[in-house]
Amino acid sequence: MAAPVKVYGPPLSTAVSRVLACLLEKDVEFQLVPVNMAKGEHKKPDYLKIQPFGQVPAFQDESITIFESRAICRYICEKHADKGNKSLYSTNPLVKASIEQWLEAEGQSYNPPSSTLVFQLAFAPRVNIKQDEAQIKLNDQKLSKVLDIYDQRLESSRFLAGDEFTLADLSHLPNTHYLVTVGNRGEAFSSRKNVDRWWNEISSRDSWKKVVEMQKSK
Repeated sequence: MAAPVKVYGPPLSTAVSRVLACLLEKDVEFQLVPVNMAKGEHKKPDYLKIQPFGQVPAFQDESITIFESRAICRYICEKHADKGNKSLYSTNPLVKASIEQWLEAEGQSYNPPSSTLVFQLAFAPRVNIKQDEAQIKLNDQKLSKVLDIYDQRLESSRFLAGDEFTLADLSHLPNTHYLVTVGNRGEAFSSRKNVDRWWNEISSRDSWKKVVEMQKSK
């Protein structure tokens, strides 16, 4: 039997939790390898061999190493196409194109403002960094515009890429979770009927519930 893949990094990391959710959706066995970032373990030479930018996650599948969470998720879905949730990353070219365009929207339009807000609202207070109110205000406005577009899309589609839950939806889970649960931004989602329905549905998936439990235990 093949050895479980290894995921390096803490579940509290948004990028690590994205990969964990994907592995759970695809029913792929994995080993979570702790990386103590407070002690600088992510900058040590051995770790930099598998993640040259000194960030998390790093991913190892036997002799293969990959970094960048979205690339890791695509790899998992491609390699294990017949396992777990088979709709997560479709083999149909047209459906896959829709998934890719919404993954791109997440990475280019949703992630920049939401990541800034997650840092300012959830993580800065933990490490005694003063919150930047100007950045918070600016990125609240940017996120609001993106969510308006999402609400329009979700009026005619159950999920972002169509009627099935896919990697495009999954990729939104980590940042949105922090915004809703820690960042006091739940109203940005609940005030938009279609976004609210979508968020409630994707955040209640068993895979994500397991990731949240892993975060709580760390």
